[in-house]
This record gives sequence, structure tokens and C-alpha cells, in this order.
Amino acid sequence: MSNAIEITDLRKSFSVKAKGRIIKVEAVRGVTLAVKRGEIFGFLGPNGAGKTTTLRMLTTLLPIDEGKGTICGYDLVGQPQEVRRHIGYVSQLGGADWEATGRENLILAGQLYGMKRHDAEQRTGELLAVFELAELADRVVRTYSGGQRRRLEIALGMINRPEVLFLDEPTTGLDPQNRANLWEQIRKLKEGGTTIFLTTHYLDEADALSDRLAIMDCGIIVAEGTPQELKEQISGDVIQIRLADDRTQQAKRLFDKVSFINEIRLEGEDIYLYAKNGAQVLPRIFEMLEAEGVQTQSVSIATPSLDDVFLKQTGRLLRDGKEDIA
Repeated sequence: MSNAIEITDLRKSFSVKAKGRIIKVEAVRGVTLAVKRGEIFGFLGPNGAGKTTTLRMLTTLLPIDEGKGTICGYDLVGQPQEVRRHIGYVSQLGGADWEATGRENLILAGQLYGMKRHDAEQRTGELLAVFELAELADRVVRTYSGGQRRRLEIALGMINRPEVLFLDEPTTGLDPQNRANLWEQIRKLKEGGTTIFLTTHYLDEADALSDRLAIMDCGIIVAEGTPQELKEQISGDVIQIRLADDRTQQAKRLFDKVSFINEIRLEGEDIYLYAKNGAQVLPRIFEMLEAEGVQTQSVSIATPSLDDVFLKQTGRLLRDGKEDIA
């Protein structure tokens, strides 16, 4: 089969207590996705969007209420053990024992998957080489840097040679150099044939790594495609304006009246204008603001990015922060 992951109308609700009564919260409201074998699939969403709940259902950590899905051809509901044999999962918190060495962590993980000691040691040697951890193998994990520890955690997720690897916020907290190094390791895994399902709060990361991606909001998929396809949906260049005072609504009403602006969005103190040939219309925008006596604090112009796609689809920017609980 050409798809590593297929889910149809996936749904999940939770009962929560609020103001003394029990209410039903729909965290995932009918998600349908297909992830091709051998691709990196980015999965984005603001806090509370439902992407963590979706990820937990895909990794068999949470039962499905409604809908169906398969991983590598195995049914998520009827064959969870087979699904687990074919996937790897690296959570945000990781799973390494900080008081054991990297080698001990990997060998134990292999044995937990049913490997004989010799096979687990051989696989450990392979992964230590792939993730450039051989020189650190016999040091306890608490002495590793953040980037080294994250590479070990991904190696733990690969110990069983999974066909599909789920990475949940793999570079959160890493410095730029360690992020770049981990990106390269992820690309190598793809080159080796591994399908990677990646959740991230970093839109530059999703843009750089993902063959395709989906944006989730309020429990549903609101956009899906390649990064380039999604950016091409933005109507023109993006002009970001921050005013020197609190006259944002006045400025918005002013821009509502002109035909050369395709779309207007507000985000906090910023006004986002979408216009064809943004550099050409920028002087006219300044003239309009000056005529109204509205002063600007800052103005920038750029071609569309995934930030702009995210803002358009969800009405807000994706901020770095804690993972959503839904």
C-alpha cells in the first residue's frame, strides 16, 4: 500500500467537570488524513486544537471513540499490538533514564521489544553510529547536552526499526545549532525509508522538513498540502503594520475601503494587509495613514510564510509554548 497512515472521521470526546456539572468536550471532531510512505508529514495546531489527542490515538495510547484508521495496514482498534510493533514514538518529555548510560538505555529498550541480548547490542551499535553518539555511549545520560539527549531519545524510538516514527515537538528547547543538527538526522531517517509524523510549534521547522503538512484547529483539519501549496493560497504579499497609538480599528476601517488590498487581519497590535505587488502599494498605504493623521511604529513587507498561512486558517499566530492538552 502507498499510505503508511490512513485515518477516516476520527473522533474523541472527554467528559469534564465545569461549574459543578459534567460537560462533554469534543477534542477531535472528524479528522481524515492519509500519510504517504517515506514522507515527512508535519502536523500543526495551536494549544487546544486537538493535535495531541490525535497523536495519542494514532500511537494507540488513547482509545478511539469513532472513526477508523490503519498504520502500515494494521487496524488501530482491532490490531493495536501490531501497530505498536511497526511504530516508534518520541514524546516531548523523552523516555531516557538519566541515571543509565546511553548504551544501557538502548539495549534495555531493544530487549523490551523482545530482542535477544546480542541483537539488542548490535542494533545499539548501529544507532549510536547513526546519531553520532558512539563517543558518549558509556556516559550517564544526565551528563548529555540537550541536543545529545534528544538524539538519544530519537534513537530509542528507532530501536525496533519502525516503519513510522512519531516525533512530538522534537526540537523544543534546543539552540539553533542543535536544532539544525537534529533536522539533518531527521532527513537521514527519511532517506532511509522511515515515514515521519512530526508535530512542531516551529513553523520554519515545518517548512524546512515537511513534504506535506496539515493544520488543525478546534478539533478539525483546516488546511492540508505541501508548504508551497499552502503559501500560494495567500493572496499577495504580506504587509505588517504596527501603529504608534491605539487607532488600529480606525486604520482597519480605512483599509476596508480600498480595492488593492485583498485581505485584512488583526493580530494583537499588528495589522496584516495582503496585497498584490506589496512594494508598489506601500507608498499609497503611507499616504492614506498620513492623511488621517495615523502614525506608524513599524512596517514590514514579505512574501507569504507558513506563519501567514497559520494566521489565515486559525485567526491567530502559532506561539511557542506548552503543548495543547486536547
